[in-house]
Amino acid sequence: MPFLDAVINGLTVGGVYALIALGLTLQYGVARIMNLSYGQFLIAAAFAAYWLFTVLGITPFWGLLLIAPTAFVVHWLVYQLLMYPLVRRAPNRGALEVDSILATFGLLFIIEGVVLVLFGGSYFNYSFLNAVFNIAGSPVAANRILALLFAVVLGVGLYLLLRFTRQGTAIRAVAVNPDAARLVAIDTRKIAALAFAVGGALVAASGVLVSLFMTFNASMGVLFTMKALIVIIMGGVGNLAGALVAGLLLGLAESFVATYVDPGLTVAVNFALFLLVLIFRPQGIFGRAAA
Repeated sequence: MPFLDAVINGLTVGGVYALIALGLTLQYGVARIMNLSYGQFLIAAAFAAYWLFTVLGITPFWGLLLIAPTAFVVHWLVYQLLMYPLVRRAPNRGALEVDSILATFGLLFIIEGVVLVLFGGSYFNYSFLNAVFNIAGSPVAANRILALLFAVVLGVGLYLLLRFTRQGTAIRAVAVNPDAARLVAIDTRKIAALAFAVGGALVAASGVLVSLFMTFNASMGVLFTMKALIVIIMGGVGNLAGALVAGLLLGLAESFVATYVDPGLTVAVNFALFLLVLIFRPQGIFGRAAA
């Protein structure tokens, strides 16, 4: 059934898009860093999963336990060594956004260059859990379903972290008003670094999941950064529920266009949805209009 195939594929891809966007939502919404190198970290994680599996025989899900914590540490160091000096010298939020865009734009090319040196410019994929089973008569690869399940687990885990822990409450406080957060003895530098690092761990986990069912190369990072930005703006900047809904909407739209129209138009439908939201609801699906 083409319709059911499109729904299942759309939910799988959309769930991963939502997870990708959640990490960037944390980095931008809390740390105020517009990280243009975000998608390149995803590609680096995908290559790490590929190398661990094909060279060392470590399955991607075990590799996830290595890659995500490593990405957490790397992003924490990137924030402390590269981003925080920009935060300290920026006179206002607008200046910080401009500086962070320029800095992470350069970081993008550094990471891409390293990956190109290590793996070259070819496209890569690998076979893991490719067994196909039927859901209501529609064939579905096991790796896609598992990628969706892991994305759901990680998304729920992030929600619980932000909602029911002390650190999560501090993260939400800094996201809403960093100046007021300082007045109640919240270390905004520490919390911003934590949010940036958690966002990095999420994008690394997304890279591992993407590597399960997509072909990738060293130059695809910009594409994933673009999609994460579209999801964030469509859902409402800083809104986790909005990112989830927008990610699923984007995945379903891509899947239906690829199934019923033309696979080459999937990028076009991304921007079409993006423009519609900007025109009719510029604050995003779940965002609030400025007073």
